[in-house]
Amino acid sequence: AGLRAAAVCLLLAQLSGAFEQGEQVPLYANKVGPFANPSELYHYYSLPFCRPKEIEEKWLELGEVLKGDRAHRTLYDIRFGQNTQLSSLCKVTLDQSSASKFKQAVVDDYYFEMLLDDLPIWGYVGELESASGAVALAGGGAAAAAAAAEDNSTRYYLFTHLDFSLSYNGGHVIEVNVSADPLQRKEIGNAVGQQVEFTYAVRWTATDTPFDRRMERYSQYSFMPASFEIHWLSIINSFVLVLLLTGFLAIILMRVLKNDFTRYTQSDAALEDEEEETGWKLVHADVFRFPQYGSLLCALLGTGAQLLALVFALLILALMNTFYPGNRGAIYSAAVVLYALT
Repeated sequence: AGLRAAAVCLLLAQLSGAFEQGEQVPLYANKVGPFANPSELYHYYSLPFCRPKEIEEKWLELGEVLKGDRAHRTLYDIRFGQNTQLSSLCKVTLDQSSASKFKQAVVDDYYFEMLLDDLPIWGYVGELESASGAVALAGGGAAAAAAAAEDNSTRYYLFTHLDFSLSYNGGHVIEVNVSADPLQRKEIGNAVGQQVEFTYAVRWTATDTPFDRRMERYSQYSFMPASFEIHWLSIINSFVLVLLLTGFLAIILMRVLKNDFTRYTQSDAALEDEEEETGWKLVHADVFRFPQYGSLLCALLGTGAQLLALVFALLILALMNTFYPGNRGAIYSAAVVLYALT
């Protein structure tokens, strides 16, 4: 009975996402890609980072897969509530292929994304520095990095040390941040045959932020160059503009139709001198003719109505705050389900 109760308690703790003191918190590497183009994504281990012998893939939902997530377990040993001053992750000997991959990633201003307890964290692979001492900072854009790379005196630096700053409340991880130490970087301009050691450090701090509010910071901050915030003023301005244009068009049409109705309700004597019909009155009987491509017309109308209903339903769900930052890939899953239902 005691073992059964302990097993039940352990299962409830896992379902609630709570960790015990010293329990390992898995860190998953998700993807890498150029900062200037968030839609261009690659597998994290497409770059020769430290990788385990057997790559363990994290179970993802449909929306996360459609979003481009490919989370895999890393070698980082992070223990809940335990600080790590300096720990070696692995040592990698760069050959011609791996050195060129890292170099091109630095030129293209690559960033990486990791997941710790489903909390995303971002960082940069490296940076460029010219001989004059000016640094092409990460996040400055691929164009600036490429311009700096054309200079033969440009140096390519790879960030080899990551500092993880983690906050917790009780047994839950509340906030995750990562930063690269610029003092611990490795020049990879001519790094063929050179050995690179990757290291990391972990620092835990307590916080009063409750577990159910840990995703609020992601709704106010975005690492990507463009955030998907709701701009209510722009929405209201667009809505008012559409109403005004619709009203003006309705007034014009009503005046035209009023004149036509007045002319058609005149006496028969006045209709004898009626001018030739023009404009929309020439095709007033075409609405009773069967279209030449009726099946194609029905298909287009049905598809358009389905897409219109899909977009309208997604907007309603978005206004209901269904697609909050912690619900990764929810909009893609909702789009697929709504498309199937409509």
